Amino acid sequence: MTIRVLIADDQALIRGGFRAIIGSAPDMQVVGEAADGREAVALTRELHPDVVVMDVRMPELDGIAATRAICADSGCSDTRILILTTFELDEHVAGALRAGASGFLGKGVAPVELLDGIRLVARGESLLSPAATRSLIGRFLASPQQSGHQPERLAALTVREREVVGLVAAGLSNEEIAASLVLSPLTAKTHVNRAMLKLGVRDRAALVVLAYQSGLVAPGAVRHAGEP
Repeated sequence: MTIRVLIADDQALIRGGFRAIIGSAPDMQVVGEAADGREAVALTRELHPDVVVMDVRMPELDGIAATRAICADSGCSDTRILILTTFELDEHVAGALRAGASGFLGKGVAPVELLDGIRLVARGESLLSPAATRSLIGRFLASPQQSGHQPERLAALTVREREVVGLVAAGLSNEEIAASLVLSPLTAKTHVNRAMLKLGVRDRAALVVLAYQSGLVAPGAVRHAGEP
């Protein structure tokens, strides 16, 4: 299956670089380019890409507002947003995650990391493994003024599903969740998918955001990738 990618960045040189990198992958195709947020939204609605590689700071409509518009559009429900930013500890990234982005990468990543990131979010996973992302989510999404702590949002979940959502928010993969709860990886994945379905969220990144906003997970629960 070919992953269809839309690139949104206001700098033509950067778009050209991304186009060359993404176009070199045999499993990807660049279907369009946008120079600002409004164009990104319009092209997403027209082309229905699998992944939008979105810059945060753009004219007309910034990447956060564009992400919010795309994720709120039922016609774009199959499109995932991967945020690229120069500032990996930028509060704007937290806004993009709250708006529905599936994760973010710094613009200085190696080409292979960009391609792997696109593949990851295209599968419905979240790109939330870097330590910078964990710190950012804990700082901005878990604060009372940001979250409002609405535990009733989790009422539809079983006790096990709440436990699984908490582990997703703590940074564990399906395999790590399975080991932690003494389940098979398939069963862990089923619990994650059921939780997403019940909560009406798009992917694991949205589960992480909701876990913080509901108060299910506190900032101290965040661990960096590779930590026990």
